[in-house]
Amino acid sequence: METAATKITVETVVKAPVEKVWKYWSLPEHITKWCAASDDWHAPKAENDLTVGGKFSTRMEAKDGSFGFDFGGVYDNVKTNELIEYTMGDGRKVAIHFSANGNETKVVETFDAESTHSVEMQQGGWQAILENFRKYTETN
Repeated sequence: METAATKITVETVVKAPVEKVWKYWSLPEHITKWCAASDDWHAPKAENDLTVGGKFSTRMEAKDGSFGFDFGGVYDNVKTNELIEYTMGDGRKVAIHFSANGNETKVVETFDAESTHSVEMQQGGWQAILENFRKYTETN
């Protein structure tokens, strides 16, 4: 019998209209500026085809070159300024909801946990990336 994957949710409110939030979330030239969980990491390369069936890939690396990996997947559902759903390369699912409220946008990201790291570690890492996104979007 197959058991359901543990779901983890992270969220933030970005002080920016949903159109800007969507753009900064989806364009590679912005993704490379915010997609890291800590200051000693960066995303030197990103590719994104934000269409159903389209693929994305973001290269995430330690700035000292000691470790790196490609984070990617395929889009299952895209509703502009509202919803992105995708399947990661390892088969786990992610859903990101964008809720506009005037000049603020709530971003809620829910993803299937993996079994290598603790739920707390995964939640902390994804939340840190989301907070980097919020800060970058609000200050640019």
